[in-house]
Amino acid sequence: MDLAALSGLPSILQNAVQGYWERFKETATAHQLEQKFALFDQAIMEQLYQVWAVSDYVAQQNCCNPKLLFNLIESSRFASPISKKQLALSLAQRFEQISSEADLLRELRLFRHQEMVTIIWRDVTGQASLTETMYHLSALAGVCIDRAYRWLYQDLTQGLGVPTGKKDNKPQHMVVLGMGKLGAGELNLSSDIDLMFAYPTQGDTQGGRRSISNQEFFVRLGQRLIKALDTVTADGFVFRVDMRLRPYGQSGALALSFGAMEQYYEDQGRDWERYALIKARVVGGDPRQGRNLLERLKPFVYRRYLDFSAVDALRDMKQLIQRQVRRKGMEANIKLGPGGIREIEFIAQAFQLIHGGRDRALQQHALLKVLEVIEGEGYLPVQVVTELREAYQFLRRLEHFIQAQADQQSQTLPSSSIKQQRLALAMGYQHWDELNKQLTHHRQRVNYHFQQMVAEPHKPTSSQLSGQESWKTYWIGSVDQEEAHELFAIQGFQQPEEADRRLRALQNSQSMKQAQRTGKDRIDQFMPFMLSMVTEQESPDACLFNVLPFIESVLRRTAYLVLLIENPHALEQLLKLCVASPWIAETIAKYPMLLDELLDIGTLYSPPDKDELADELRQQLMRIPEEDIEQQMETLRYFKLAHVLQVAASEVAETLPLMKVSDYLTWIAEVVLDQVLHIAYQYLIAKHGLPEGHPGKKAAFTILGYGKVGGIELGYSSDLDLVFIYDAPPNSMTDGPKPIQSSMFYTRLGQRIIHILSTQTPSGQLYEVDMRLRPSGASGLLVSSLSAFEQYQLNQAWTWEHQALVRARLLAGSKRLAKDFAAIRAKVLGQPRELGKLRQEIVEMRQKMRDSLATKATQGGMADNAWEAEQSFDLKHDYGGIVDIEFVVQYGVLAWSHQHPELLTYTDNIRVLEKLEQTGLMTPEAAGLFREAYKAYRAAAHRLALQKHAGVVSGDTFHEYRRGVIAVWQQWLESTPLASE
Repeated sequence: MDLAALSGLPSILQNAVQGYWERFKETATAHQLEQKFALFDQAIMEQLYQVWAVSDYVAQQNCCNPKLLFNLIESSRFASPISKKQLALSLAQRFEQISSEADLLRELRLFRHQEMVTIIWRDVTGQASLTETMYHLSALAGVCIDRAYRWLYQDLTQGLGVPTGKKDNKPQHMVVLGMGKLGAGELNLSSDIDLMFAYPTQGDTQGGRRSISNQEFFVRLGQRLIKALDTVTADGFVFRVDMRLRPYGQSGALALSFGAMEQYYEDQGRDWERYALIKARVVGGDPRQGRNLLERLKPFVYRRYLDFSAVDALRDMKQLIQRQVRRKGMEANIKLGPGGIREIEFIAQAFQLIHGGRDRALQQHALLKVLEVIEGEGYLPVQVVTELREAYQFLRRLEHFIQAQADQQSQTLPSSSIKQQRLALAMGYQHWDELNKQLTHHRQRVNYHFQQMVAEPHKPTSSQLSGQESWKTYWIGSVDQEEAHELFAIQGFQQPEEADRRLRALQNSQSMKQAQRTGKDRIDQFMPFMLSMVTEQESPDACLFNVLPFIESVLRRTAYLVLLIENPHALEQLLKLCVASPWIAETIAKYPMLLDELLDIGTLYSPPDKDELADELRQQLMRIPEEDIEQQMETLRYFKLAHVLQVAASEVAETLPLMKVSDYLTWIAEVVLDQVLHIAYQYLIAKHGLPEGHPGKKAAFTILGYGKVGGIELGYSSDLDLVFIYDAPPNSMTDGPKPIQSSMFYTRLGQRIIHILSTQTPSGQLYEVDMRLRPSGASGLLVSSLSAFEQYQLNQAWTWEHQALVRARLLAGSKRLAKDFAAIRAKVLGQPRELGKLRQEIVEMRQKMRDSLATKATQGGMADNAWEAEQSFDLKHDYGGIVDIEFVVQYGVLAWSHQHPELLTYTDNIRVLEKLEQTGLMTPEAAGLFREAYKAYRAAAHRLALQKHAGVVSGDTFHEYRRGVIAVWQQWLESTPLASE
């Protein structure tokens, strides 16, 4: 032994290592392995000293079986990681010699010793990261479980026959679920493995000496599997098995059918079992059926909405952890003690339970990956996640080295000086005090963050408490009608009788009567709390009447009420928005999951710009498998709903001006369309391949927007006027496994885009789509080639179709095709026109619209009393309204763009008006009036939409704007030709 190298170890460890070396030499010599000592070069010897100094277990294994160490060195096993596939192959080779269950137990244990020596060696010498070590351990467990299961299954079927489904008569396998650290792929060096056994359906075995039920077969199989893994023999054990997480715990059947498991969790599943199932993973048996089972159990674990109903359960768990920590002796336990591993796991899994139903990125097993999502999605500040991640890695490495010493399941810090020095050496510290100082730092940070999680419920002020007590007395029915009306009047309600009537109707509703006990308790807790906050609003009546539909909509999903109880500021925002906008109130009532957006006031009233919107949606969709179209559609719809809500909230809060409101609503549509096109395109090329392009060009497709989306003037409920254009050679084909004509490919692409946009899902539809502006309208092809579009516009289109083309622009798709379209648009709109005929056609079209859409008082012309308060003014369709402005602008573009091509630069009316002014075609006074009138009308229309009113105001409003617009209309379109003609 190199005494110089040995002297590099702390003195307290030198004697132990030297003693092991003497034993090792003696055993190796007895087995005639002296020639193998040539394998021990300086690097191996230094590693050997370090490993034996840290791990008695490895040293003892090497001393008892020197051949194992020599084989590992010769095969370079310490030098590189091993895959699960390689592990399975290695164990399979051992199993070739097995002829009895005793052989099975022996080979499993010898294999486990071989891999444990390898794992600890690589870990202690720093050749494996924490992630690699956890993977190797978890893969080892998985391989042992699955290979043992398969051998035992074959052995058992020889006598009892093959378990078979009663309905389908097909052979069945068991599913072995790994829970806890095994399920997460995070096993430690001496961990229990938590397992559950399940099988697909009831039935009986067939082909054996006697038939038994499937359940009895799989229970026997499970018992033998546990014995194979857990029993301590002369060769040790493989893994200690814990089955207590199964349904009904220790009193439950060892194996249950899928249906029985699903029924158990639906009827009796407790919150801690949701917590446990987060990490469930198939580790043995039938993987396909295992995935089926986990998919069936997923609704129990992850709610589709933001699940604040889990908060109470998490708070109870937190208190349980804290009580356990206070027990004597816990301070030295780095898993269960204060600031330990379990507190980090609790923090991560709290976010999984609350948000995992909606944010599928959180539906992961491994804690470090969950922390990545928590950081990336902003659930916790970057600094907090960094501290948790660093603490977790530190604590898990320390846990491994505690267990490496003697292959014992312990997370308790040692008290003996030699064991403390071993840990310090393994962790890279000179002395125990240095290690302990760093450990204390990590545990303090973890415990601090743990204490901040799932804070206690909001404590109301004394005045709020007093108000809540009054409303509680009212809600439980302890006041008569006269007293109730007096209470409402005192609290500021203008319509006390109506308020009381509506609340009584809610109490007597069928949904309320059918509410379960838990739901009823939540409602009784929420209503007094909510009513006390309603009275703080400027208009309690409007607030209550607008928020009641929301409450009615969630009576069977009272987790939403828990969210508001837990987050009073979110309830405050909800009530403010309900007062300000019945449209917002109705939207939230229809889609209660939008309450999530009320949790962060900073984002609620600060919608992101287009680039941020695009990046957010792209990131959300990246986490969804491409084949999961249902989830993609739900994600698109929630994205749109959430961001439209932010825009509406910003508008009622007056933090966004009108023009920005339309910009944001249009950006949302563009970002959504871009991803819808991508999803539809990827779906089709997977089936049919790519369409062939023109020589030197790729085939291309683009989505054009007309109307409000083309003019960047979308409203909250606007539909999308779309036209689809493609460019590919006639009769060309796609290059995929199922080739079709390119024209058919693009037709199907258009159909799929419309399907994704307009299909009704639980979150509604994305947008209503209007395709009537395509060439030849409703009778035309759904998708037009570029050349056909050009020919139609030049030779067949009506004047009104050219008016629509003024507002047309690219929304999504090929940039090259966008340039080609822009050239065609300029060519079509820039044609010289006979102005008298143009005016006549525009005026006739406008009159048709007035006759069918304007208010009766103005259909035959402006009545004398049209300006009076008792009359109505339709902001869009009446004389002097929005359409008159748009038609004048379109006339200007069609009349003079051949002389002033700059009129074609923009598609929105405001900027086209600026160009008309800059070219001298419209006077500054007229252009200014048009711009201000247009913005005023649209602002009024937006306000009315948010109040759920039609776009109609009283006739005594906007007189100046209306008269001005009518005067310009008459001058431009109904008078003699202008001088500039």
